[in-house]
Amino acid sequence: MQKRFILLIDFSEYSANLLKYAYSWSKEVNAEILLIHQTSTLVSPRLSEDIRNDTIQQNISEAVDQLNEYSRSILHDATNIKCQVTYYHLNLYLKELLSEPYDNLVFVGLKGTGLLKQIFIGSIAVEIIENIDNVIVAIPKEVTRFSPKKLYVPVTDKYPLNISAFHKFLGCLGDGIEYINFFSLSKPDEDNEDNEKQLLELSNFFKNEYNTDHTVYEGKNTFENIKKVINNKTEEILVVQKGSRLLTDQLFRKFLINDLVYEGQTPLVVLP
Repeated sequence: MQKRFILLIDFSEYSANLLKYAYSWSKEVNAEILLIHQTSTLVSPRLSEDIRNDTIQQNISEAVDQLNEYSRSILHDATNIKCQVTYYHLNLYLKELLSEPYDNLVFVGLKGTGLLKQIFIGSIAVEIIENIDNVIVAIPKEVTRFSPKKLYVPVTDKYPLNISAFHKFLGCLGDGIEYINFFSLSKPDEDNEDNEKQLLELSNFFKNEYNTDHTVYEGKNTFENIKKVINNKTEEILVVQKGSRLLTDQLFRKFLINDLVYEGQTPLVVLP
C-alpha cells in the first residue's frame, strides 16, 4: 500500500523544519506528502449562506496557494507534494483522510515555551495524539533531517505495546534502523518482574530482524542514566505507546518532554 505522510502546517517557525524532516524521510521510502492547513478565518453569520460558502471557498483557495508557495520556498526541488486546506476541525478532517487506502503517518511540530514546555507537548499535538487512532510523529523544532539508526521503546505491563501499529511504523522507516532497545522506567521500590518479562519477550520477538536489547532504568539516577543513552538528536527516535506512563504520569511526562524531546531534540512517535 502507498505510504503517505500527512503534515499539519501552521506557517509558524516550527513548520519549516517539520517539512524538511518529513520530506527527507519520504525520499527514503517513496512516500507521498500531504500538507494540511486549518484556516481560521471568521465569516459573519449575518451573511447569506451562499455568500458565506463563497467566502469560505475563496479563503480556502487562497490558503492552498499560500501552502503551495510555502512548500516550494522551503523545498526547492520538492516533488510528490499535495496541499489541502480545511475550514473544519482538524480531528474530523484527519479521520476522513485516514479512512483512505494509504499507510499514513501524521506529523506534528512540537512546541513549548517557558515552564509550560516542561509539562505539555503543545495543545494541538496533545489533542491529535488523544483523538486520532493512528501513528503520530512529533518533531522538535530544531530537527531537520531524517537519519535514525536506533529506536528506543518504553514499555509497561499496564499498556502493552501495540505490535500491529509498531510493525506498521517499522515498515515506514526504510533500511536504516540498526538497533531497537525496549526499556522501562521504574520508580523506587517498584516491582519490575512483569516489566522485565515483557521487555525480554519483545526483544526476542524482533531479534531476527534487528539488533535488539532491553533495559530497566531504576533507582535514584533513572533520568540521568537514560539521558546518557538517548540524547543524540538525529540518530534516535523515541517510540511511546499511547496511554503509557511517559505520556500520563506528570513526573515521567515532564522528564520525557523537557529532557529528551525539547532539550535532547529526539523525535517522538506515539503509537495508537
